Parts: sequence; C-alpha cells; structure tokens
Amino acid sequence: MNTTFLNSDVTVLKSLIAVRLDVTIWSARKKLTALDFGEISLPPEKLASLGSKKICDPDSLKVFSALKSRAIALLGRIGIRFLGGWAVPESRVQEIIDGLKAIEQEFAQAKDDFLTHYDEAVRRWISDNPGWEEVISRSVVGVSTVRSRIEFGWQIFQVTPPKKSMGTQCQDKLVAEVSSLGGILFQEVAKAANETWLKSYAGKTEVGQKALSPLATLRSKLAGLSFLEPKVLPIVELIDTATAQLPAKGTISGSPFVMLQGLVCLLRDADALATHGQMIIEGQTSDDILQSLLSGNPDGEEVLDQGDEVDCGEPFPGDVQYPEMPQAPQLDSYGLW
Repeated sequence: MNTTFLNSDVTVLKSLIAVRLDVTIWSARKKLTALDFGEISLPPEKLASLGSKKICDPDSLKVFSALKSRAIALLGRIGIRFLGGWAVPESRVQEIIDGLKAIEQEFAQAKDDFLTHYDEAVRRWISDNPGWEEVISRSVVGVSTVRSRIEFGWQIFQVTPPKKSMGTQCQDKLVAEVSSLGGILFQEVAKAANETWLKSYAGKTEVGQKALSPLATLRSKLAGLSFLEPKVLPIVELIDTATAQLPAKGTISGSPFVMLQGLVCLLRDADALATHGQMIIEGQTSDDILQSLLSGNPDGEEVLDQGDEVDCGEPFPGDVQYPEMPQAPQLDSYGLW
C-alpha cells in the first residue's frame, strides 16, 4: 500500500463533495396479461413474454424526464461522475444546491399539476383508444399510488477513506477510483467538446459569439476541478490564451476562427489534452501550441489561409455511442450514506 499516494488522494477528497440524484418517474405502464387478449391463443411464457400497456398518455409525463435531464446537465457542467453520482468541487457546491433546489420546486409543481388532472387524463386516454377501454380500465392505479412513484430527491455528502482496521482492500479501491478522476475529467470534456464541434464548428468558416459559450462552460469545469490532475490547469491556461485573442464582439472568422477550430479539435481528444497539458508543464508556451493549432498540424508547418478549415481528423458521427465510463467500485457505505 502506497501511503504517500493515499494521503495525496485524501487531500483531493477534502476538496470534493459527492452528489447523488434520486429521481423516480412513473412509467404509466402495466404488464400485459393473457386476460387482456381474451380467447386469443398466446405462446407459452418459456417461448415469449408479453410487453406492457400504457394506462395514461406518456406525453403528460415528459416534463418530469425533462427536469431530470436538467439536473443531470447541471451536475455534468460542474462535476464529474463518481461513485454512482457526481463529484463537484467544494467551491461550487452552493451553485449545485441552488440549482437543484430550483429544479426540485419545478418538479414538485409539475407533480401537483399532473396529479390534479390525473383522473381526467386517464379518462381521456381511455376515450382516445376505442376498443381497449376495458383493458386500460382494468389496470388503472389510484392517484395515491402514482404520487408515491414520482419523486425528486438528492443528497450531498463527503467521502472519507475507510479506517485502516477495515483492511487495505477497501483503501485500495477508493484510491483507484480517486486516481482515475483526472482521466475521467478529460474524457467528459472531450465528449462535450465533440458535441460542440458537431453543433457549432464542423463545416463552418465563421461563428458568432454564442459559439464561445460551450467553451466557457468547459473552461469553468476544468478550472473548478484542476486540483484533480496537474495537467488540467495548463489546459485552462491554453483556453484563456486562445479566447483572449478573439474579438470581443461580432463574427469570428479568418485566422482567429481557424485557431478556435484547432482548439476545439484538441479538446475533443482526451489523450491529446493530457499530452498538451504535460507539454506546457515542461516549458512549451500556450502561444506556441496555439500557433501549431493555427497551422493545422503539430509541427507548425504550412499555415492555413484565411477561410480554410482545420483538419480535425476523422469526424465523430453525430450519433456516436461513447463507451460507458468504468463502473465505480461498489464501496460499502459503513453507514455514511
């Protein structure tokens, strides 16, 4: 067991707050049964299983999914995935609390509105599906049941290493998880940057100031979590150096736009982020790196003409399926959460 390594990670944990979302949304579905099909002959269960039936219009529940997505987006803008939830910098935890409280209030109001009109919505759904009135009516549940299945909750806690008496295996698992956070941060930034590239930069020769907003969000996330990995702060410096060279208003085009495209290309690659962060640590300046991005290649040769587009390598498809992040070790809570 590397005690120095563990102590270093303990310091990191002191700067992190863990957040867990507990959101449940009623599916408005019930399992289909043979009774729903009357005398129709159905295959045996070992051969096929029945699906489900909707007992209420699913569109009326979309507001809850939208609010859950907003909460996830809020946590993703500031923190990174950690132990089944998110790790956020302690310095920004109040921002998380305020944001989640606001969403929680909207969720509660939407829940009250839905439950108030629930019986009416069920009747309307039945009338909209003639011929299936009995099948739907037989499966309708009461409003009290629905109320218990629509909830928005969240918890905030701090993770501390287990006591030595619990064994080194528990300590090792937590150390492995914490030591991977820097890499996870770069992965999440790369994924967000790729989405930004596809939405705002790919195939363009100029952008407006609005296109800088996602970069500002990524910069804020990196800065807030810069204590996770020494290579993170140099990337923040690189973004600051680049944005300082952009016009403060109006359209961004020509060489500044080419440089901006190169920066977004770099942000799309988690490995390149780590490499360039290390290059700055070892003495290369942000200006040098930006000049290489402007040239369209790492050696700084053949500077592109104004209006040319940076070659960002093989573009990621818009529907790319990113690999799942490694599942966090399932640590025993020992009553802490």
